[in-house]
Amino acid sequence: MPERDRDRTDHLVALVRRRLGDGDVLGVYAHGSATLGGLRPHSDLDLLVVVRRPTTHAQRAALTEELLKVSGGEGRRPVELIVVVHGDVRPWRYPPRRDYLYGEWLRDAYERGHVPGPEDDPDLAPLLTMVLRADTPLHGPPPAALLDPVPHPDLRRAIVAGVPELTAELESDTRNVLLTLARIWSTLATGEIRSKDAAADWALGRLPAGHREPLAHARAVYLGHERVERWDEGVRPCAEHLVRAIREAYEEAAE
Repeated sequence: MPERDRDRTDHLVALVRRRLGDGDVLGVYAHGSATLGGLRPHSDLDLLVVVRRPTTHAQRAALTEELLKVSGGEGRRPVELIVVVHGDVRPWRYPPRRDYLYGEWLRDAYERGHVPGPEDDPDLAPLLTMVLRADTPLHGPPPAALLDPVPHPDLRRAIVAGVPELTAELESDTRNVLLTLARIWSTLATGEIRSKDAAADWALGRLPAGHREPLAHARAVYLGHERVERWDEGVRPCAEHLVRAIREAYEEAAE
């Protein structure tokens, strides 16, 4: 991780410990691009925080206010920060429960005063799996000391559950949707959670030639090889093919 990003991560860990209470923050863990081949030009700083007890509304509001100041903007990476209560994820149960979420795509809502609160979140299944496999504590013990492994059937169910919501954002978030669909397909077929660019590589080798260009372009922009996002009528057929492949891989695994 570049020194500038390491300094920002250290600042985020200190911010979390200060706002949520040092005695209540059991662990802070890196995941995502930083642990799956390295940060890319469009990568977030992804952190999972495990706390002893549920956060209060006042704690979540104060944390949101501070994250708005340090996430995104000129020269700063976006932050995705998720808080879970230890007792909500260990012992494991499905669906898992999230205590707090900060994501830059929700900035408008935060700036209007929205304070995210607890809710069930199937997406925690792949996230916790990545945290355990990455084994990258920023504060606290190794993640396996606080988190149970996610059973593979629950991991498969969770990543498929989010596909309809994901595809609904195809026009507004094309690059991320295509790359995430490729990663879901790759995970279902192989059991391995790859980085977005590595999952795109895997999928490109299996897509029909007529559907490759949109995913290849999404990968190139993600890696910084192309600066301008340009999408044409091939995007939706590519996405639809990826969704069909996901459905088939899920059904095969369930047999």
